Amino acid sequence: MNHKLHSSAADRLFDAILTLQNREECYQFFEDICTVNELLSLSQRYEVAFMLRRGRTYLEIAEETGASTATISRVNRALNAGTGFCDLSLQRLGLMPGKEKCDSDKSDE
Repeated sequence: MNHKLHSSAADRLFDAILTLQNREECYQFFEDICTVNELLSLSQRYEVAFMLRRGRTYLEIAEETGASTATISRVNRALNAGTGFCDLSLQRLGLMPGKEKCDSDKSDE
């Protein structure tokens, strides 16, 4: 985990996100604190991650999402060096096959 990210401000943001109860609340919350371009960028990156995990090529992803190959490469590097929780979110949404829980969830059992 990237400990440079940890701060009381990040904690407050994540705690606030965890209070949101549905997609419409998410739209309204993020609309209040993000620009349209920031939201589009985040959603594009998540779509790139989804498509990478589905085995799509950089060219296919670039054509479908409008993301640059540099962005696709950065997302790919982050996925491969990351915590695995992007994959877990895709699994929980039923968008990626895999086990129900990742190894880090076992500490909650």
